Amino acid sequence: MEAANIFHDMPEALDEERFTTLAHGDDVKIERIISNGHASPETGWYDQDWDEWVIVLSGSAVMSFPTGNDVEMNVGDYVHLPAHCKHKVSWTAPQTVWLAVHYLEDGGRGD
Repeated sequence: MEAANIFHDMPEALDEERFTTLAHGDDVKIERIISNGHASPETGWYDQDWDEWVIVLSGSAVMSFPTGNDVEMNVGDYVHLPAHCKHKVSWTAPQTVWLAVHYLEDGGRGD
């Protein structure tokens, strides 16, 4: 067993977002994302083949969708993004920490 702290090794400045895989298996990946004023590219949308559940652990962010809906996310706010739900991150505060869980809805078993 290995214990760790999600806020360990927090850089003060980042040129790019930092993605750290904390755990993974055949059908799931759990990662920490550190954003420091980062946003998705102006053009295009994330369009993933898997589901994602994400929560803001510190800081804040704005997530946008092609429908024009923007969702402001603060500490404790989470969202479930089904596979192929187009989205992007429009804005993040300094030292925003996310916990993201990526998974296949049916566990890859066809359930």
